[in-house]
Amino acid sequence: MTIAPDPATGPDRDAATRLVTNWVALWNGDYALADEIISPDNRVHAAMFDGGDGSAVAGVSGMKDLVGQMRSLMSDLDFSVEVGPVVDGDHVVIRWVATGHYGGGIPGAGAPVGTEVSFHGTDILRVENTRVVEYWLNADTLDLMTQLQVGAG
Repeated sequence: MTIAPDPATGPDRDAATRLVTNWVALWNGDYALADEIISPDNRVHAAMFDGGDGSAVAGVSGMKDLVGQMRSLMSDLDFSVEVGPVVDGDHVVIRWVATGHYGGGIPGAGAPVGTEVSFHGTDILRVENTRVVEYWLNADTLDLMTQLQVGAG
């Protein structure tokens, strides 16, 4: 699978679509897919809940841990693609929506366990040799934290 554009045909949209399908399935809890689509050299760029920049999340196991941490807050979390994939060279971009029910575990959250939440984000994936080698996450964390009443009251 090559994501990079072919000068004659443009970006390989089919390959990008397959990658995104597996990417979303990973975020929906199919951890085995991480071994297929994440590079051991993967780097993450994101504003993390703990204030970090994502640089501590590395490789396949780091991505599995990141997905697991998010899913531990909402075990029924369901991601779906709203826009994309948009392909630009070796980059693939999607806009997603996630829905689920809060399971507890965020310090300072005033929302009761079971509160339904929905929030959006954009993922930018840089791909080499069919695997994600860099991941930029831009999630609407303010919307999520507002729904969970973090810091309210």
